[in-house]
Amino acid sequence: MTWDLFNVIGTIAFALSGVIVAMEEDYDIMGIYILGLVTAFGGGAVRNLLIGLPVTALWEQGTLFTIALIVMTFAFITPIWINKWLKWGMFFDAIGLAAFAIQGALFAKGMELPLSAIIVAAVLTGTGGGIIRDILAGRKPLVFRSDIYVLWAILGGLVIGLGIAATTWQLLLLAFAIVTLRMLSVQYRWQLPHRHVKEGNSAIQK
Repeated sequence: MTWDLFNVIGTIAFALSGVIVAMEEDYDIMGIYILGLVTAFGGGAVRNLLIGLPVTALWEQGTLFTIALIVMTFAFITPIWINKWLKWGMFFDAIGLAAFAIQGALFAKGMELPLSAIIVAAVLTGTGGGIIRDILAGRKPLVFRSDIYVLWAILGGLVIGLGIAATTWQLLLLAFAIVTLRMLSVQYRWQLPHRHVKEGNSAIQK
């Protein structure tokens, strides 16, 4: 039941983030639905393909699809929710990141895949939908440019891959840690080292 709750919250959070981007780009209602669904389920679909799960496994999440569609419809007909989403969106997005990253890592772990595959599964499930969303919207993926995001999904995959977290309570603690670290990175604007190449091929480290 705990993971069902995390998955529901994560699905709602990511679906709404897709709706927000679609509205910002002035998409019609079909564009809103497509972008919302891609954000909520795109990462899991890519993960399934890479680790060998049948594509049809995606359609077994009928309840989550229904929840996402209801939430997106409600958001479309009552746009007043946007102000509240902007306030709490980062928090729920962090919960979604934690839930889906851990879920992806557990899928790969259960298939006895190597550590590298477990980490990739965690990253794709936790961040893949957002990356696909931004590409479809013609934007540079924020997960590569803004405050630290992908690193926390990698952390979840690493901890699970090394067997550090296995029991329900350990996984819940891991989820709490990912959410906390993500919110701290937003609050204090933590960033990974990066370089910007200016005209004339002069690289300036930031």
